Amino acid sequence: MTDPLDGAPVVLVAGATGGIGSAVVHAYAARGAHLVLLARSARLLERLAADVAAVPGAPRPQVVVADVTDAAAVEKAVAEAVDVHGRLDVVVHSAAVVAYGRLTEVPREVWDRVISVGVLGASNVARAALTVFERQAREGGGGHLVLVGSVLGRVATPYMGSYVTSKFAVRGLARVLQQEARRTPGVHVALVEPGSVDTPIYVLAGSYTGAVGRPPPPVARASAVADAVLAVVDGDRLGASVGLANRVMRLGFSATPRLYDRLVGPLMRRFGFGRPTPPGPGNVFDPSQDVPPPGC
Repeated sequence: MTDPLDGAPVVLVAGATGGIGSAVVHAYAARGAHLVLLARSARLLERLAADVAAVPGAPRPQVVVADVTDAAAVEKAVAEAVDVHGRLDVVVHSAAVVAYGRLTEVPREVWDRVISVGVLGASNVARAALTVFERQAREGGGGHLVLVGSVLGRVATPYMGSYVTSKFAVRGLARVLQQEARRTPGVHVALVEPGSVDTPIYVLAGSYTGAVGRPPPPVARASAVADAVLAVVDGDRLGASVGLANRVMRLGFSATPRLYDRLVGPLMRRFGFGRPTPPGPGNVFDPSQDVPPPGC
């Protein structure tokens, strides 16, 4: 059982082995947090856990192999975290998969899986977390839920339709949960919206465009997103945006939609794709066993 007097938070990260998730894990490890790492890949989880254990002052993390689309598995993971540590202070949901291609090009099952991970995964994690936080609030505590969205939850781009759809839904979910949390003092919900980030999600993605995805410039570091996650938790803030181009994209999308739509396709084709690749689902269905360097 975690010592309640040690002052270190108990933090569960869903999608822990992804670029942003891993950055959040390392940021909290540096604070000596008691970490619960949830992801699909047992191999990558064990590697991440070893990295965390090597951080001076960081407790050995709890590892949970689970898919966020499996509501029962998520609920079990959250319950086990509370059993082990006695409480849960922060839950960060960053799990996501991507499939590039037009609606008519991406196989239906691939499209549906991206939506399922992005939307059902977020709601499964949120439901399990908030159930615990609301109970803790009745006992004088509470908790922080952070959903990692995207600037693509506020603007649209072609060839990423399933991901864009999921992130628009996550933004709506976050706003509803923030409204509902108003009745429960001590419970906080935040949405962190990064733009392009230097993580492997692009090259691991499914693609039906003939090319591997890549983050269009300007590209932020995953550590910057992690810093934003910690900042919204520390400050009880509703959210944060990470990315130099985010504000410009949002302004163009809302203020000059015809110009935006005329430019976004060519810009995406020029800057959003890299080397040629045969069509395939990438890591949409199967967890990655290794993480390639970003941009490879």
